[in-house]
Amino acid sequence: MRTPSRVLAVAASIAVALSLGACGDSSEEPGDASSAPAAAQFPVTITHAFGTTTIEAKPERVAAVNWANHEVALALGVVPVGFAKASWGDDDGDGVLPWVKTKLTELGAGTPVLFDETDSIDFEAVADTTPDVILAAYSGLTKEDYDKLSQIAPTVAYPEAAWGTSLADMIKLNSQALGLAAEGDALIASLNKQVADAFAKYPQLAGKKVMFTYLDPKDFSQIGFYTTHDPRAGFLADIGFVTPSAIAKKSAESSAFWETISAEQADQFADVDIVITYDDPQGSILAAAQKDPLMSKIPAIARGSVAGLQDSTPLAASANPSPLSIGWGIDKYFAALAAAADKI
Repeated sequence: MRTPSRVLAVAASIAVALSLGACGDSSEEPGDASSAPAAAQFPVTITHAFGTTTIEAKPERVAAVNWANHEVALALGVVPVGFAKASWGDDDGDGVLPWVKTKLTELGAGTPVLFDETDSIDFEAVADTTPDVILAAYSGLTKEDYDKLSQIAPTVAYPEAAWGTSLADMIKLNSQALGLAAEGDALIASLNKQVADAFAKYPQLAGKKVMFTYLDPKDFSQIGFYTTHDPRAGFLADIGFVTPSAIAKKSAESSAFWETISAEQADQFADVDIVITYDDPQGSILAAAQKDPLMSKIPAIARGSVAGLQDSTPLAASANPSPLSIGWGIDKYFAALAAAADKI
């Protein structure tokens, strides 16, 4: 399922890979009583890494912490009372990513309370919004964080590992907490189609082996990369890209979302077709890597098959897929990867 060789097979596999059992059917007519989702039954109990969370009644006041959980609520028409301030990828410094701003405007809402998570979760600010539920299905919560949040309101944590929740699971868990599970499944189906349609425009991407990394020109002694447990790499593996052998091996051995290999072993990445990383507009980080005696042993880097996403921009942020960012940036993202693939 992760290594289709043809675009048609890729498009078909996306619905399987991302939906995880989603039951939305786009053929049903809006307003058809037979197709309307049944009213959510509360209480709802959700199992996650720290145990279970029970939401006794449909939440009216929704808060979200960490990355993109608020986008699930917004995509389903629910405006949170507060969510994490965007500190990365925010192009105008207002703490709200462009696709979130667009959705708030669409819903006729102003900017909710923004939680400053520069150092850690602002528990006091979260408590001040008096939420009925706290969404954190995709997050890096510690047990201590979870316990503190749970004292404020029922909190939905990640299913297994910190920062290891897939896009589909993030939507499923958070939508269940809102009493909108059927709507969450329909959202997943809609995103499946958007991704499939965008991917099909670039046949040169199908089957390519891709590594998503962060290159630090101050220290090329280690080669770090996102494993398939991270949504950035997992998303790519699910839509028709192939996971390079060294990354697949590390992903199987560890549940961590980030791993490293000594640059002395750069030859382990000889099968990588495309490298995705963060760079500046001048491509100076790639240039530095190409001059490094070890990093330049990676063929993709040597020939420039690198998609350098400008650091701290909305496009770079959209590479970590979320419910609202896909519609905003998936075509731009795939175009950048296709440009790198054209250099193979």
